[in-house]
Amino acid sequence: MNTEWAIAELDKFVYQTEIVASTTPGVIASFPRGPEHEIPGQAQVVEKILERVIPQWRESIPTDSYHQWEQHREGALRARAQLQREHELRENLGENAPELSAAELHPWIWEGAKSLWRSGHYREAVGGAIRKLNAETQNKVSRRDVSETNLFKQAYSMDQPKADAARLRRMKDDGSDTYKSVQRGAMALAEGVFAGIRNPLSHEVDQELSEQEALEYLAALSVLARWVDQSDVETVS
Repeated sequence: MNTEWAIAELDKFVYQTEIVASTTPGVIASFPRGPEHEIPGQAQVVEKILERVIPQWRESIPTDSYHQWEQHREGALRARAQLQREHELRENLGENAPELSAAELHPWIWEGAKSLWRSGHYREAVGGAIRKLNAETQNKVSRRDVSETNLFKQAYSMDQPKADAARLRRMKDDGSDTYKSVQRGAMALAEGVFAGIRNPLSHEVDQELSEQEALEYLAALSVLARWVDQSDVETVS
């Protein structure tokens, strides 16, 4: 995230939505400082920033029936403080270790997860990411007759491609041990994803995941998605 840009956009919105009294003599009224026609557009930008900095802002910040933009304004103030003091907070409240953002994972994974993730449905979000990964892999090899573990086993098979079975190659087939290793690695990771993540999630529908556990699952899916995306498709000549 471009922190300086985000803070500037939040500052602009905070200024626009500050409630000020009318300066017209004899008129007792208050209204937002900024041009009324500009605030909705700026609010749209602010919402995108809040989704990244405070994902649960709509649920955690109360609305105000008297001031239309008060929830957004409170969120903008909180997000600004978070961004301005992020380094300080990490140093004093944690180990200042690298952080992983779900939104910065492979686009297939975040696209499949984001709508449910933002509402706190982490188990369903991981499931959505797995479905998206499976669909994109089917698209890449132009197949609909296989899915999940079997799809990846066939796609990364070291056998020659067939008319109805294209292969994915993570590197050029030079007959080396490295080539064989990376192909086996993709198959093994896919098997682990579907056996160790997807299957338990489908059977434990009443058990929610923690945000951290779900993020770790998405990270594993992102690795596999990146491998698929970067692989070359080999078809029958």
